[in-house]
Amino acid sequence: MHLLSRSHRPALLLAAALILAPGLAHEAAAQLIYRSVGPDGRVTFSDRELNTARPPVVAGEARTPTAAANDSLPYALREVQARFPVTLYTGNDCSPCASARALLMQRGVPFTEFSVRSTADAQALQALSGQDRLPFATIGQQHVTGFAADEWRQYLDAAGYPQTSVLPASYRQPAARTLAPQAPPVASDPSQAGNPAAAARGRTFEAPVIPPNRVTPSNPAGLTF
Repeated sequence: MHLLSRSHRPALLLAAALILAPGLAHEAAAQLIYRSVGPDGRVTFSDRELNTARPPVVAGEARTPTAAANDSLPYALREVQARFPVTLYTGNDCSPCASARALLMQRGVPFTEFSVRSTADAQALQALSGQDRLPFATIGQQHVTGFAADEWRQYLDAAGYPQTSVLPASYRQPAARTLAPQAPPVASDPSQAGNPAAAARGRTFEAPVIPPNRVTPSNPAGLTF
């Protein structure tokens, strides 16, 4: 068998490289690099074109006023609010309710407020909390019935809320909502005409979920860290 000498091998390798070079250059030129900018401003390079269009908004996923307002909160306050959200239940012509609201706003505590105005609201509060006294509040899993300023301050301090407001000047407290909101109109059914009980069964509302009270002798504040 005839073997090539070592002196001929470099020449053959060079010739093969020259033959393959045009094809490799054509392939490299054909491979495009795409630059895309995402909704968050992040730049991405890829050999595939990315779809950066924003997904469509699905009906029913609209953000609540409270969630939208919380976007402007300082990071530390937003962290506390996420761990120990405050929900306040108030009534009309209720001086202690007004005092509780004023304390929360004075300290800059973001909170969700539900107004108990009707019999349906009172029944909903009874079903949720097991009592019907106002004001009523939840701070995380702690239930607070009635208003005593010192007691409320202790609970807020234990949760980590600042003692003075750090809310931005642009922050606006969301308006109170009724606890048992009016259900949307139900399509009339001729077979149920004159039957209020049947019509009532078709009305539903989504009430807030009150966390269970976690008060123990070793944890009188009922706060979970």
